[in-house]
Amino acid sequence: MKKIIHTDHAPKAVGPYSQAIESNGTLYISGQIPIDPATGKFVEGGIKEQTEQVMKNIGAILQAAGYTYEDVVKSTCLLSDMDNFAAMNEVYGKYYPQNPPARAAYGVVRLPLGALVEIETIATK
Repeated sequence: MKKIIHTDHAPKAVGPYSQAIESNGTLYISGQIPIDPATGKFVEGGIKEQTEQVMKNIGAILQAAGYTYEDVVKSTCLLSDMDNFAAMNEVYGKYYPQNPPARAAYGVVRLPLGALVEIETIATK
C-alpha cells in the first residue's frame, strides 16, 4: 500500500507527481529543486544557496513522513553544470556528517525552471 506524503513546508509539485510516496517502510522523495515554499520562488544566490534550499526541502518532507536524514539510504544529485559539484558536495555533506547514504551525481543539460541542482532521495525505516 502506498501513502502520499505532502507538506506545506516544501514546495508544491510543479507537475503531475507527489512530493513523496511511502510504501512498505520506504520513502521515495521526488526530485527537489531550490524553491522556497514560503515564497514559491527560487532562493537567491548560486549553487550553495540552491543546494541548501534543496536539502531543507528534503528535510521538511522527511519530517512530515516521520523520517530523518539518518534514514536516507540513497540520493541522486542532478547538476546543470558539473563545475558546481564541489560546492554542492560541501553543502550536501553537512546534512550527512556520519554514515552518508549511497549516491549518484550526474551532469544534465537542463533542470526544471532553470535550477542549478535537483536531488531525489530514498529513505527507509
